[in-house]
Amino acid sequence: MADNARAKKLADLIREVVAEKLQRGIKDPRLGTHVTITDTRVTGDLREATVFYTVYGDDEERASAAAGLESAKGILRSAVGRAAGTKFTPTLTFVADALPENARTIEDLLDKARASDAQVREASSGASFAGEADPYKKPGEDDTAE
Repeated sequence: MADNARAKKLADLIREVVAEKLQRGIKDPRLGTHVTITDTRVTGDLREATVFYTVYGDDEERASAAAGLESAKGILRSAVGRAAGTKFTPTLTFVADALPENARTIEDLLDKARASDAQVREASSGASFAGEADPYKKPGEDDTAE
């Protein structure tokens, strides 16, 4: 079992090698400049690596990029093996990163909250207090209601 520092170092190396190879070494038109490697995670035994990626475009481009990554998996693993110099080259698994969808959902929720805040601000713009403006007793005031 490898230590976490070694797994993290290998994960960083895999991310850099795969991104560089996608940028310059693979001539598949499905894997153009719209594929971005966002993160890489390696298991503790250094046998399996999960590579997270995002694709700029619609669902059709995402599906074609996923197919392109699967077809280029062997070339990418070979490049990782040459760069890593380890006894065993980890198997690569490509997973589409859910970060853009999560960010879009959060932005939609924030827009709804802003709209709700604007409605509350508009409704309270001409309103007055239900009681006095300052409901607290001040020092020195007489309490004659006893």
